Amino acid sequence: MISVDAIGVDFNGKTLFNDVSFVVNPTDKIALMGKNGAGKSTIMKIIAGISKSNRGAVRSPDDTVIAYLPQHLLTEDNCTVFEETSKAFGQITAMKVEMDLLNKELETRTDYESKEYMGIIEKVTEIGEKFYSIEEVNYDAEVEKALQGLGFKREDFHRPTSEFSGGWRMRIELCKILLQKPDLILLDEPTNHVDIESVIWLEDFLINKAKAVVIISHDRAFIDNVTNRTIEVTMGRIYDYKAKYTHYLQLREERRLHQIKAYKEQQKFIEDNQRFIDQFKGTYSKTNQVSSREKMLEKLEIIEIDEVDNSSLRLTFPPSIRSGDYPVIAKDLTKKYGEHTVFNNANMGIERGQKVSFVGRNGEGKSTMIKAIMGEINFEGKCALGHNAKVGYFAQNQASLLDPELTIFQTVDEVAKGDIRTQINNILGRFMFGGDDIDKKVKFLSGGEKTRLAMVKLLLEPVNVLILDEPTNHLDLKSKDVLKEALLAFDGTLILVSHDRDFLQGLSEKVFEFKNKRVIEHFESIDSFLERNRIESLKEIDLIN
Repeated sequence: MISVDAIGVDFNGKTLFNDVSFVVNPTDKIALMGKNGAGKSTIMKIIAGISKSNRGAVRSPDDTVIAYLPQHLLTEDNCTVFEETSKAFGQITAMKVEMDLLNKELETRTDYESKEYMGIIEKVTEIGEKFYSIEEVNYDAEVEKALQGLGFKREDFHRPTSEFSGGWRMRIELCKILLQKPDLILLDEPTNHVDIESVIWLEDFLINKAKAVVIISHDRAFIDNVTNRTIEVTMGRIYDYKAKYTHYLQLREERRLHQIKAYKEQQKFIEDNQRFIDQFKGTYSKTNQVSSREKMLEKLEIIEIDEVDNSSLRLTFPPSIRSGDYPVIAKDLTKKYGEHTVFNNANMGIERGQKVSFVGRNGEGKSTMIKAIMGEINFEGKCALGHNAKVGYFAQNQASLLDPELTIFQTVDEVAKGDIRTQINNILGRFMFGGDDIDKKVKFLSGGEKTRLAMVKLLLEPVNVLILDEPTNHLDLKSKDVLKEALLAFDGTLILVSHDRDFLQGLSEKVFEFKNKRVIEHFESIDSFLERNRIESLKEIDLIN
């Protein structure tokens, strides 16, 4: 049992949160929720022992193992994927090495009655008890299973980690955490940059094999499937619900309704007493009553109504000319990088107005296909945009392409044309950039703010084909909901790459699966495909047994 006792944090002279207390039980699966900036990641870092609170403490038994996966990683690149992942068992290996060294020393010493000799025996006994109490496992097999579950192929095992992107390095760290079998796993946005199959693998692991878990995530389906308890951080305090996220939303709304009712009753009470004070102040016969009511009002703790994010991200895609019947066509398309074939003889025809999803593990060619469609890479075969196709393209690294030295206003003003320039402030306001924010430089923005700003740029010109590669990374739940509503209303052609199942569901009528160097067309909804794919993945990777 891990106890968070009355912790509080002050930041820049202001209290971020105060008197936060809760207990993490051995089998709890907790979603840590709240607005951006509420203090969720700070609480997680304090539990992990990376940050310290100004007040209070986190207490746990001495042998408790807490593993933490931060949102952003800095990893070394001095070994292979398999070697780095095997470091998860480094503590066990170190115990064995130390035990062997101590036993060797005992063999050479002859001072059997000395304090030092007895101390070595005690140390060997202590380490031996811990070492032999550990369940004997095939560590190499465990490493292989974890790496495959998170999307690595066997040929990746002996590649240097320096060849992998930040998202893949995150998976290596996640593998190490899962293999340590910790008492508590802390995960901060674990599904960012992870494909759907790997998210499903992670879900099954956390549900069936992990002990206690605390998760910060904007992936609604993921937290709903994994967690059984929700702790909300709001206005410097927490509310603890023994409920999944979806149920928590209902309970939170009921709580706010009770707060509103109590607040109104309290305000009427204050108003009635203030009226009495104003009416009889200075009246000798009422002096004691007036004084008593004044003191009562001074001590009264005003009821607060929990804040709700009422800002609205209204995405509207302007009308565009009509495209041809098939705005995207690919025939016998092959792409190779040296000896490595990404996909071979792929065929694809996307009709005007269709909404399709590209799905598959990372590295199977989804983003490569988009680059081929956009004419950004060379390839064999045919791949072209159709007649009158006007494309709006949101790349996976779109936010990082923004000029860090420009302000928010300058970033938009740079691409705005004609009369739209007179409405820049209104457009930015719809994307939650208001007031002095528009003069803030891009380099000072969070990942979510940069993504929203990149979306603003996308919307400045009318398009009839939208190609979105992982558009929801770093967007909060509300922003994702509004984006999804806009895409549902979009009457053009949509090609969507996303690992976010909740976001994908209901959005596409056809699925192109990228797998084993092939592009397979499925005439079914994303909902049907994902359910079938989940079953196939479990059989293929053998996660449960």
